[in-house]
Amino acid sequence: MSQHPATLSQLFVEAVEEHDQPNALQTKVGSTYQPISHRTIADRVRHVAFGLRALGVTADDRVAILSENRPEWAIADYACLLSGIADVPLYPTLPPEQIAYILRDSGAVAIFLSTDEQAEKIRSVRADLPALRHVIVFDENAAKGGEIRIAALEAKGAAAMTPDAAARLREAALAIKPDQLATIIYTSGTTGEPKGAMLTHGNIASNVSAVIDLLPMGPTDSSLSFLPLSHIFERMVDYLMFAAGVSIAYVESMDTIAQNMREVRPTIVVAVPRIYEKINARITDTAMRAGGAKRAIFLWAQEVGERWTTVTLDGGKPGPLLALQHRIADKLVFAKVRAAVGGRLRYFVSGGAPLSVEINRFFFAAGLKILEGYGLTETSPVIAVNTPTRLTIGTVGAPIPGVEVKVAADGEILTRGPHVMKGYFNHPEATAEVIDPDGWFHTGDIGTLENGMLRITDRKKDIIVTAGGKNIAPQPIENRVRANKYVAQAVMIGDRRKFPMILVVPNFEQLDRWAGYKNISIANRREMLANPLVRAKMEKEVLAGLDKFAHFEKPKKVVLLEQDFTIDSGELTPTLKVKRRTVDRKFRALIDAAYTAEELRAGA
Repeated sequence: MSQHPATLSQLFVEAVEEHDQPNALQTKVGSTYQPISHRTIADRVRHVAFGLRALGVTADDRVAILSENRPEWAIADYACLLSGIADVPLYPTLPPEQIAYILRDSGAVAIFLSTDEQAEKIRSVRADLPALRHVIVFDENAAKGGEIRIAALEAKGAAAMTPDAAARLREAALAIKPDQLATIIYTSGTTGEPKGAMLTHGNIASNVSAVIDLLPMGPTDSSLSFLPLSHIFERMVDYLMFAAGVSIAYVESMDTIAQNMREVRPTIVVAVPRIYEKINARITDTAMRAGGAKRAIFLWAQEVGERWTTVTLDGGKPGPLLALQHRIADKLVFAKVRAAVGGRLRYFVSGGAPLSVEINRFFFAAGLKILEGYGLTETSPVIAVNTPTRLTIGTVGAPIPGVEVKVAADGEILTRGPHVMKGYFNHPEATAEVIDPDGWFHTGDIGTLENGMLRITDRKKDIIVTAGGKNIAPQPIENRVRANKYVAQAVMIGDRRKFPMILVVPNFEQLDRWAGYKNISIANRREMLANPLVRAKMEKEVLAGLDKFAHFEKPKKVVLLEQDFTIDSGELTPTLKVKRRTVDRKFRALIDAAYTAEELRAGA
């Protein structure tokens, strides 16, 4: 492969020709993972490309993809890219109305989708989509409404693919220019209608080329793909892996990540902080529940690991006693942590939201480096990332090669370079709001550059300004609260209010266990959260770790919620970031009542 492919079509053509391995992709069939070779993928991509051409879909059209992660997602994507068609990925959790909005806004003429459940969404809104001409389904049983099966599309394409035609497709794919539109990705955002970020071949290819030089990977590596391919983070990572010859295994579902991790035994895993939080919580909970000697050993290993990590990250060498203690802790505890993620992991990569420093340090002590990075949909996405040789926990790493970063006077992070999107589709005014005349993209994030490493401190729009004019950065407080084993989610509220409060979704498994110890009989969650002893317990746990924060920053009230936040119910983005404004709006009555009660109690 040329060192730095200029387009995604060039990346695909050269990766297939260079690597030619039997296990480019892996997918679960029955009880085992089955490999798919580069040659098979190349053939299927060409067949789909010719099949789209036979349907009359041209390079001027847009084609949507509505599917969970699976080989067909990548095949449909690469077929579009090689054909010069811009594709429009859709999150598989979106409801029909939001899907219809994006399909109308993008003007998609065709859509690939996975299951009958997804096909039913399209059937329910098809009458409102006059531009949509073709629906192509991956699962055979999903073609109940006259949709085209992908097997039939591939057969149509194979019939048209003579050797000369295949050579011409390769030539045309390599002739695609870097500034040609590759995809329109609709940002989930936290407010308002989603906007389509237009990313070119050159945008994403430049990101791949910069990162491939920073993170060691190659044909002997394997990865587990489970973050949505409809999000630019996982999509760029999968391009990166494909370019490097890494075998990409698709998770069965988000519920089987732990099991699939043990089956695939990946060497590289990319995830969002919520995944690391869950792994950490499961390990800690198992040890603490064991009690006795196992609990004591775990707590001792944790303390040893923290001391060893401090010395190591400061550039020192642990003394003989600490080194011996760490070896013992590793044998008794940390080796089991590595085994839980397959036993072969070289490093994790984290992005999409801030990662807790405490969790990162725990994994580091266990011999598992988490390389935290940072970026946005509009920046293709990577702006900065830690590397195995340059790692500073608490930062998101140094800006990647070719990417400029500066911090504005108000603390906002700005970036400029080949990674910045072309603009928002059909929204020139919105584009002008985020990309200034000098080409700087305004990220909306607040941060600092320290010794060349970027540190994110908050979202500009998430800064809470109380009625008294106090500025509060909620993310560090929320991260601290979420580190407590009794907490599943936490969201600070308080903009233009007299004081901040925090909405908390308890970890009901832990809370049920505690209630059992205390012989508190509870019929349901509502009754549990109304119990004064439970409320006092949760308030104590939530506020316990906030000593380092200023008095005005600390929440004055803890409001407990019965249901966890989900993507489907609208409180989380597909990368599991909380939509603060959605939460504020959805629970407004509860929030208002809590403020009123607290003000009355305080005599306000």
